[in-house]
Amino acid sequence: MKIQQRAFENGYWSVISETENFNPLNVQLVLAFGERKCLEATQPYQFIKDLYPSAEIVINSTSGEIYNDSVFSGTIIATAIEFEKTTVRTVKVEVENYLQSAISGEKIADALMSDDLATILVISDGGLVNGSALIAALNAKTENKIPISGGLAGDEARFEKTLVGLNENPKQGVIVGIGLYAKDLKVGHGTLGGWDGFGPEREVTASEYNVLYQIGDKAALDIYKEYLGKYADELPGAALLFPLSMRITEDDEPVVRTILSIDEVNKSMTFAGDMPKGALVRFMKANLDRLIDASGTAAQSSLEPFGGTPELALLVSCVGRKLVLGQRTEEEVEAAREIFGDNTIMTGFYSYGEISSQNGNVRCELHNQTMTITTLSEK
Repeated sequence: MKIQQRAFENGYWSVISETENFNPLNVQLVLAFGERKCLEATQPYQFIKDLYPSAEIVINSTSGEIYNDSVFSGTIIATAIEFEKTTVRTVKVEVENYLQSAISGEKIADALMSDDLATILVISDGGLVNGSALIAALNAKTENKIPISGGLAGDEARFEKTLVGLNENPKQGVIVGIGLYAKDLKVGHGTLGGWDGFGPEREVTASEYNVLYQIGDKAALDIYKEYLGKYADELPGAALLFPLSMRITEDDEPVVRTILSIDEVNKSMTFAGDMPKGALVRFMKANLDRLIDASGTAAQSSLEPFGGTPELALLVSCVGRKLVLGQRTEEEVEAAREIFGDNTIMTGFYSYGEISSQNGNVRCELHNQTMTITTLSEK
């Protein structure tokens, strides 16, 4: 695997890293992560295509771009990958609304499934797609046998629109599936949030898609405010500091759900992912040191398949973590770098939802407020 990375910053493109003997004509896959308004102004597809004419080119908007051990904003980071033993196939699905999410997952799986499929990377619109339904359909179609990871595109903290493109300039309503095919490709995963839970688990008794109306016998927003105490006056902003963990059944591992908005009239809360009736939820709170340490733990978990260090690490973290960590955001990327050492190429972005398996299971989940890491190596 040979890799070149380029950055668009302050109006100029420049090479920021390159492995020995890299040949742009042999590149099979380019992952370009950029701030939405920068992508709209730059329209970078043709420039990238001219550099890597044989590549499948995936471009998406972000809530922050990750390169090396730093986090950028208002830039584009393009990572061009020249595989030696791996074949790349891609598929694009377009949606008009979240009701088409499940069928989109089925279409992606149908297009990519093969006996030598090693992993699927998914880059999805983050505003028009129900990530939970998308991933559930992918899991079902692949029978939980194929590792799946990736993320939902972001739009800083604006939440206006997100953009994704495959072999074109990015636009709204696009989901891209990337299949990597090889017997020798090693793939690792790590996922962790680092949030502290408090209070008992309670049952969701009324909800619709991602809108939570009732927990137990109380209105969701009322009970949430009780737990927030003095922070309730700072809603909705304070919600980033107090997400919820959710388990659909008692046997499931909990996933974290970010609160996007609150409704004072209906006493409800809207989340960045499904909150199904009957699920078990628990309140959580931020501990900045634990959030940063979780990134290092996720990186360590992603090393399990490797005898040495991976060649490439794809980091997808949550916009909510970035807003909570503030000036300490880069520390969670630095924590991953400390685990990988200097020889692993790192790229990634801040998202509206993270896609990854967890705790060694192949079955993947939609996460919020986590650092998820996918590692790849042909060595």
